[in-house]
Amino acid sequence: MPSISIIIVNWNSWDMLAICLCKLQLQTYSEFNVLIVDNASTATMPEKLLSCYDNVKIVHNIINVGFAAANNQAINSLASDSWCVLLNPDAFPEPDWLEKLVNAAIANKQYSFFASRQLMYNNPDLLDGDGDAYHASGLIWRYGHGQPVKRAAQINHEVFSACAAAAMYKTSALLEVGCFDEDYFCYAEDVDLGFRLRLAGYKCLLVTDAIVHHVGSASTGGQRSEFSVYHGHRNLVWTYVKNMPGAMFWGFLPLHLLMNFVSLFVFSLRGQGTVIFRAKIDALKQLPQFWRKRKTIQMHRIATIKEIWQQLDKSFLKLSKK
Repeated sequence: MPSISIIIVNWNSWDMLAICLCKLQLQTYSEFNVLIVDNASTATMPEKLLSCYDNVKIVHNIINVGFAAANNQAINSLASDSWCVLLNPDAFPEPDWLEKLVNAAIANKQYSFFASRQLMYNNPDLLDGDGDAYHASGLIWRYGHGQPVKRAAQINHEVFSACAAAAMYKTSALLEVGCFDEDYFCYAEDVDLGFRLRLAGYKCLLVTDAIVHHVGSASTGGQRSEFSVYHGHRNLVWTYVKNMPGAMFWGFLPLHLLMNFVSLFVFSLRGQGTVIFRAKIDALKQLPQFWRKRKTIQMHRIATIKEIWQQLDKSFLKLSKK
């Protein structure tokens, strides 16, 4: 059976982390270790949080290095022949969650990373997401977000990328593509990682019966917070610039620019004009750095243009899913 390491990055989420750890101890597949990377939480860790667990270790960072760097810190400590499972403190897995992921990995060796089905914590009849979608414009969302679970597909199928709130990766694949881009700090870093994995020839499978109940953006103030808007919309630009291959980069560039201008308008109407403009300006300031990254990524691309084209969402109607 595969060697499993579960990585949890924590920042001031001790109460939810305690629930998450309890859920992990109920897993029907028990051959795993847990590594928690605490990103310099300002709240004190409860004394007895880890006292009942002998398969859980914690590393305390002295500064908050961000979600991307903290995960890399843990991933780089793993053996290359292992499997790496990423789990957020606010994602609470059902008892057979890990077993379903492991079984899917064993049965589908053509796939190298796996997305979980995420249900909304406060309303488990609705999907929080079935992996991540990437639109040709560079916009991203979680497949099926907010839709009734009963209408969702019940068969495992390929998706563009895995939401890192609850996902499993072959560690060797992560190491090959350089893991997360630490310049992102957080938000969209999992889609960027998934895009780079795809360019390197790896594919992602949604495991529909590997279920977690996800609170979502619990430690960053919600998806509409200034922190979330800034990092999410800055990183959208970088993800497109780095990863969109070949002629598709130039062909979809007008659509990408339009999407960004629409974002500026919409968020300004919401009273968040200052933060959205700052996000886009900061993204542009670092374009030379990300263009250099693009050259390296595209130089090592294995996937064909056709393969990437098939996985992009190109429907204007589906933009309503965001």
